[in-house]
Amino acid sequence: MKNNNSLKIITIVAMIFLYAMISFVTNLAAPVGKIWGESFTDPAQAERMGMLGNLFNFLAYLIMGIPAGNILAKYGYKKTALVALALGFLGIGVQWLSGITDSFYVYLIGALICGFCVCILNTVGNPMLNLLGGGGNKGNQLNLIGGTFQSFSAALTPMLVGAIIGESLVGKEIDDVNIVLYMAMAVFALIFIIIFFTPIVEPSKVGDAVVYERSPWSFRHFVLGAVAIFFYVGIEVGVPATLISYLHKASGTGYDDATFIAGLYWLLMLVGRFIGSVVGGKVSSRAMVICVATLAIALMGGAMALDNCIMVDMPTDWTFEMEAMPVAALLIMMVGLCTSVMWGSIFNMATEGLGKYTAKASGIFMMMVFGGGVVPYIQSVIAAHNCLASYIVPIIGVAFILYYAIWGSKNVNKDIKID
Repeated sequence: MKNNNSLKIITIVAMIFLYAMISFVTNLAAPVGKIWGESFTDPAQAERMGMLGNLFNFLAYLIMGIPAGNILAKYGYKKTALVALALGFLGIGVQWLSGITDSFYVYLIGALICGFCVCILNTVGNPMLNLLGGGGNKGNQLNLIGGTFQSFSAALTPMLVGAIIGESLVGKEIDDVNIVLYMAMAVFALIFIIIFFTPIVEPSKVGDAVVYERSPWSFRHFVLGAVAIFFYVGIEVGVPATLISYLHKASGTGYDDATFIAGLYWLLMLVGRFIGSVVGGKVSSRAMVICVATLAIALMGGAMALDNCIMVDMPTDWTFEMEAMPVAALLIMMVGLCTSVMWGSIFNMATEGLGKYTAKASGIFMMMVFGGGVVPYIQSVIAAHNCLASYIVPIIGVAFILYYAIWGSKNVNKDIKID
């Protein structure tokens, strides 16, 4: 019994680290992609190609979003998690191989495989950690701890790559970040071994199969919510990724400093999620999204208007030494506070009143994460000519989310049977 408890604790710790790996692998796509982008001589092409790896990473969600849920239902938590971990190891390994073969296309294949990994992990992570915690408050607490590690890892990734690369991308190759790839593969392998040897009791299915007369697409507020999620993920990824380009290329900031500042965006997301968890019981999802969406539009609009006409002191490394940076960078960085609470709030609004259709809706939501590849890529096309002007793309996305919170989230299909 003691051995089983010890293994369970080890597995819980492994799953929490797995949460961190989800954001680590996802956020690795943009900075590593920019290294590949520098191999293209045309600046505009370099900017677009630099975001292509990120696009392939999120393309996997479009392909695997719904199948991931089916795999989980058929094979259970443990086998599904092991498949995801194996794909993660393989995907990182293929990215390492792209440096050996000097092939951008091999890198894109690796990014796609990593996308399959994180898609499946996102599907299995929450319920598996909840199961390990015994459900209820304990299970929810473990998920919150995992989410905290995930946010910290999201901030750490660009900072780590930036510190390894240094001030300039010129002459840098993917081999220069091999140490990061080795670390990722080692963690995937270790967690695979831990979960493989840990006995996990799968929840049994109870009752008859659910009969679906309609689909989540029959609910207008869900359809609009799915579009909102598509925009949200693209905004979350594109805002900090383009911030790196703005600081490094448009303002002449060293690449290491630029990635550190972009990492602060993710730290602010961590702060925002903590604040959201405190006030979430008193403020509705709708009111929260209206507030943060309005603020996000104001921040990005202000950044576009002010550019570098005003300079402010900002931390640029782990010593938190302050340097003068354009105020636009500060305003864009603060958008992290706004995006931090959007996913959960949009999910709550979009699934309210769905009843038995909620599970299928979750699978569709995972598919719509594909926006994290499309929206930043569109933004990068504009950023190739003017970084700050490209923020019109996330502004349009946030404007739709604001519309959704005010009007689109109302359930006008209450006549559909949901039980």
